[in-house]
Amino acid sequence: MESICFAAVTALRWPTVPVCFKNPSYRTSTSLRYMADKSFTAYISCCKGASTLDSKGPRTTASTSLQQPKAFAGVSSAMVIPGDGMDVDFFAPPLVVISFYKFADFPNFKAMRKPLKDLCQEMHVSGGIILAPEGINGSICGTQESVGNVLDFIQSNEQLSGLRMVESPVTPEEEVIHHGHTSKSPLGAGEDAPFRWDHVRVKLKKEIVTFGDPSVIPTKRVGKYVHPRDWNALICDQDTVLIDVRNMYETRIGKFKGAVDPCTASFREFPSWADNTFQLDKSNSQPDCEDAKLQEPPRLPRIAMYCTGGIRCEKASSFLLSKGFEEVYHLQGGILKYLEEVPESESLWEGECFVFDKRVSVNHGLAQGSFKLCYGCKQPVSVADMESPQWEYGVSCPYCFSAKSVEEKERARARQWQFETWGTVGGPHKGRRNTDGAKCSSEKISKVLSSSI
Repeated sequence: MESICFAAVTALRWPTVPVCFKNPSYRTSTSLRYMADKSFTAYISCCKGASTLDSKGPRTTASTSLQQPKAFAGVSSAMVIPGDGMDVDFFAPPLVVISFYKFADFPNFKAMRKPLKDLCQEMHVSGGIILAPEGINGSICGTQESVGNVLDFIQSNEQLSGLRMVESPVTPEEEVIHHGHTSKSPLGAGEDAPFRWDHVRVKLKKEIVTFGDPSVIPTKRVGKYVHPRDWNALICDQDTVLIDVRNMYETRIGKFKGAVDPCTASFREFPSWADNTFQLDKSNSQPDCEDAKLQEPPRLPRIAMYCTGGIRCEKASSFLLSKGFEEVYHLQGGILKYLEEVPESESLWEGECFVFDKRVSVNHGLAQGSFKLCYGCKQPVSVADMESPQWEYGVSCPYCFSAKSVEEKERARARQWQFETWGTVGGPHKGRRNTDGAKCSSEKISKVLSSSI
């Protein structure tokens, strides 16, 4: 194995940030980003008999693996940096992905955006958060401590206390990519990381989950929550109609046995599907004659519904209750909580669960799934899908190939080429300044693209 020099920098407020230098040029293969502080300690270790520098000066080691410095005592076990056929051990704090939401009367939601985003950036927490008059919805990634600080800040607002949360582990391989990045993405986080580790989006919207019906207010009325351990008994009852309120691209890769699939392309379509399926307009209409008054209205069935983390069921159950349904139940914590708590041997879940981050899908125990993402249409693709002639990485898959024009595919290829070449779309100096202070012009980038594609 080639000689590799490895440095880990620890700051007082950011416990461990790894950076790897490759011989012979010692060009950084992972980005060195850490929270500014007055002091930090750097440890440089070299493999294969090279000298090791520490507070006592250089010393020689014959070991081909890196030794854990004392500064990393108590930090997670060694992980491996993928790429270039070289294995390098380093130590970094373990990561978690936490999805959360809460419906609340939150009129001052705009005021939270800046301080929340600033805190996420300070804590090196990544992901996406939506703020709206009806509450908050988000999914973030970071260390336990940093994510905890962000969640504590959110819940310090009395209106947002008591968040509904689901925590998912991050694999050691994902942790490596999250803390640094691979040779395939020299300027950004690895494409297989749960999130871009240096980026967080905090958006202001009308709804934290788009339903399109302002009369549906989950803070006033929702269905009955069912604990994952009690879920099987409910959905096995023949008098229960089980509904998957997710979209087609999600239900395609996994759902509960016997569930009704509304085949919706977006959550906005659920109200019209429910109206048509259960003939809600007819059941709620007034009778036209005296004889009709003697007839009993059609009995609406008992409903059990589920979604990824529970947030969509809050609105869907509220909607059905407003339409006259009396028994509406939904899975507490969603599919993710069920997969976390119910053993696979007892599970009625079939397939994998789509998640809205770069893990793409998860299995029982929230283990990493097998699906990847088509960056042309953002739909999950299987190994079999990627063997199709319609599959082109970053461009198209069997689910979007026929819907995309030749021009759209060419633009997608150009974007993918930019990412593979520079690690970002738009060029290596997109949003950055050169050493001379001048930004790289778009004309130069266009010239490079036209000569290379």
